[in-house]
Amino acid sequence: MNRPETIEGTQVWDLALRMGGQVRAIPGALLGWDMSAALALGDALGVPPLAMAELLPVIEAEMVRKLNEELAANDGPG
Repeated sequence: MNRPETIEGTQVWDLALRMGGQVRAIPGALLGWDMSAALALGDALGVPPLAMAELLPVIEAEMVRKLNEELAANDGPG
């Protein structure tokens, strides 16, 4: 269902999977990726800049939403 349909999509997805250590966060919430680091890494990997510009923000937004939901669920009364 979420499988990339193009070579560029696959490249950006691979880049997104490599971004685990490049996050911006505050206590209790994830804000997003360090996009300067993402673009530099993507450039080094040969990912087309247009593909990064189009796809990374969409992937980042979903990642932030899901991880913040998980943080909130694990931070609640228990």
